[in-house]
Amino acid sequence: MTDLHRLSIRELSEGLAGSKFSSRELTEHYLKRIEKIDAQVQSYVTVTPEQALAQADAADALRKSGMANVLTGVPVAHKDIFCTQGIKTTAGSKMLDNFISPYDATVVAKGKVAGLVTLGKANMDEFAMGSTSESSYFGATRNPWALDHVPGGSSGGSAAAVAADLAPFATGTDTGGSIRQPASFCGLTGLKPTYGRVSRFGMIAYASSLDQGGPMARSAEDCAYLMNVMAGHDAKDSTSMDQDVDDYVANLNGTSVKGLRIGIPKQYFNVAGLDADVKARVEESLKKLEEMGATLVEIDLNMTDAYVPTYYLIAPAEASSNLQRFDGVRYGYRCENPVDLTDLYKRSRSEGFGPEVQRRILIGTYALSAGYYDAYYVKAQKVRRLIQQDFLKAFESVDVIAAPSAPTTAYRIGANLTPVEMYLGDIYTIAVNLAGLPAINAPVGFDKDNLPVGLQLIGNYWSESQLLSVVHQYQQATDWHTKRAAIAEENA
Repeated sequence: MTDLHRLSIRELSEGLAGSKFSSRELTEHYLKRIEKIDAQVQSYVTVTPEQALAQADAADALRKSGMANVLTGVPVAHKDIFCTQGIKTTAGSKMLDNFISPYDATVVAKGKVAGLVTLGKANMDEFAMGSTSESSYFGATRNPWALDHVPGGSSGGSAAAVAADLAPFATGTDTGGSIRQPASFCGLTGLKPTYGRVSRFGMIAYASSLDQGGPMARSAEDCAYLMNVMAGHDAKDSTSMDQDVDDYVANLNGTSVKGLRIGIPKQYFNVAGLDADVKARVEESLKKLEEMGATLVEIDLNMTDAYVPTYYLIAPAEASSNLQRFDGVRYGYRCENPVDLTDLYKRSRSEGFGPEVQRRILIGTYALSAGYYDAYYVKAQKVRRLIQQDFLKAFESVDVIAAPSAPTTAYRIGANLTPVEMYLGDIYTIAVNLAGLPAINAPVGFDKDNLPVGLQLIGNYWSESQLLSVVHQYQQATDWHTKRAAIAEENA
């Protein structure tokens, strides 16, 4: 079968259960596609054929014994920020180029329990710091829709792998939009869950109060299958919430679009730099939801101007703290022939970290320094609370909030945007992380250059089922999520 990569997760599950194909055949199919296509896309840092085929054979044996789960034998790609036992985990950095994790992240471990087959580790911006996946030590990932464009970041490898049909779905992480923005750039569905919904144990930290793992796939239905695996309390993660977990697949039709109140923040649609095509496609998608029975309600989010400065104080501050462990002593990159301990620290870190990571460490260290801690970091935390309260007030009158996922479509590789220009591109996504809310990207069309555009829906706490359900019903009425880039149509 040459078209296995065109099947949805439900169709893959049913095909495996009905013995139309085996997990080995399915896994071999994806491995062949990776071998043929990924040199052009560079979505993977590490491909693991031997482990994948062993897991596939084990999955087939489970099916024969009648002990299989719904996803047993389905392949997945893991963002290279999740620790994987016995497999290199790099976080896209020279600093961890030689790091073989001795344990699995909880997300990976849950995937193994569910019977998922790990194809490999997806490329990403170094330590998840970036919006283009160009800062990876292993080279820039390319957007399957236009190979001279970026796939977004930091989960760009995960997005590109799914968009090129090199994995049926993938894990990602979102600290300030790193699931939603690449999903938007690559024409995918991507869910950033409520903070604490998915365990962060074994997920290499960027900014601990903002990081959250989530699924990336073609459709809301496909994301729901992976969320059923990823979500849940984990005693190993002190920030993991002991909150009831829904059956996201069963609840896909649980929210009626009829009567759904969708908040339209007027500040979001007057942002300088919002591309006309992006605005038009998002407004068209909202009109479609309105035709399906939703009510559009104009709202105010008055803290919009504070999003970028608040985020770019808090996130670098936490990064500077988290990344101090990479000092060339216990593990990771170590400079050659240090003359003393100070030289070891300085050279290991300056040689091991790339420019963007160094920039954020320096900003964060400055914000946390004795003379500036109260003026910058403490003040940013107070403004963060105001941003959260702004959202909670809005949710008193609406069920979800709509916005673009990004003000533009994908950038060209090597566009050389200044750091400030790059940071301003996160205007629509970072507030969700600051407030700890869930949000989802759905593909809603293309710009004049045939690059994908994404709609973002933001929900109240623990409303992942609602978001997936609304997008699922939108996707039953539209076909944007079924569109494929030319490179994805190539058969192995």
